Amino acid sequence: MNYSIHSIHNLNVLLRQPATAKWYDRRDSVFIEFLVEDSKDVKVNFEKSKFGFSCLSGTDNMKHSNEIDLFGSIDQDESKHKRTDRSVLCCLRKAEPGKSWPRITKDKAKVNWLSVDFNNWKDWEDDSDEDVANYDRFSEMMGNMGGEDDLPDLDGADEVRFVCNV
Repeated sequence: MNYSIHSIHNLNVLLRQPATAKWYDRRDSVFIEFLVEDSKDVKVNFEKSKFGFSCLSGTDNMKHSNEIDLFGSIDQDESKHKRTDRSVLCCLRKAEPGKSWPRITKDKAKVNWLSVDFNNWKDWEDDSDEDVANYDRFSEMMGNMGGEDDLPDLDGADEVRFVCNV
């Protein structure tokens, strides 16, 4: 059977689907976790008002591609990501720390592959002084990190919740 380049390209586009993701807001950053197992060829593109993610996942090399026009601006140089066997966690550093994001997308339209991570959601605007101090330590830790290789090992789901739930 002969396949033309055009038909192979069309098949690849049809097989590409967005990765399921969950997000939550913090004082200085917004976190988005892409739920893709055994990901490879992970590409994360941080722009001032746009965010892109793509990878291959699973034994069948399913192609995933996501793009978000962001609610607010981010500091693309301070934003980072960490790949684990079960997901890719991205930390988008806000350009305006302390400003709450009621949603991650610029538009209010519902995105079917994106949901709020209620397990990690926290109404940080009403934090006590102790909560602010704990978060400041977490922010300092994130600020001391370099690129992807410098992020802590987040392979366990419990560890992710602990690290991100400070």
